[in-house]
Amino acid sequence: MWEWQPDGAEGHEGKVGVLLEDGTVPGPVYIDLGSSGHVPSFTDWWYYDGANRRPLADRMRAACACGWFGESTYPIDWNRVRPRDPFQYDTSGPEGDWEKHTREINAAAVPVPEDVARLLSQIHERLDRMTSADPLTALRIVGELDVLVEINASYATRLATRSHTDEEIAVALGTTEQALTARLRRYDPRGYY
Repeated sequence: MWEWQPDGAEGHEGKVGVLLEDGTVPGPVYIDLGSSGHVPSFTDWWYYDGANRRPLADRMRAACACGWFGESTYPIDWNRVRPRDPFQYDTSGPEGDWEKHTREINAAAVPVPEDVARLLSQIHERLDRMTSADPLTALRIVGELDVLVEINASYATRLATRSHTDEEIAVALGTTEQALTARLRRYDPRGYY
């Protein structure tokens, strides 16, 4: 489960990762819930508390769905972790490191021209207000935006993929290659990509 959702860096969801005392990354924790033959696995940091023969993590760090891990580590004081409410524990260090990572991803992306960024911001703000006040008009506006995407995305996808590698396009869009593939297939559903 990814805890943090990026603003504009698709495929770069983040969470707290853990390290054991010897510096290794533990595998998933399996917990037999006793209701079936299926034993689910978990990778949320609070499961590595040493209870019931589970591994005991002594440090946390940022982790990203793209495979990046933060270099900085932060000690875990298990005496301060509330078993029924682990979200109360301070994970701001790893979250800040992950936010820096996503800012770097966004900084490496192709910039959106200022006039277009202003228009998009205005549309976003207007849609936020409109959705509550007049959801039918909001849906109409979203439909018009869908038409714009449908008209332009397929052609842009074909042009970009002819002259750039998937890695170059992913960096330019601030996304991962896996998320890029899904996006370009959505943009060009007729199969040119």
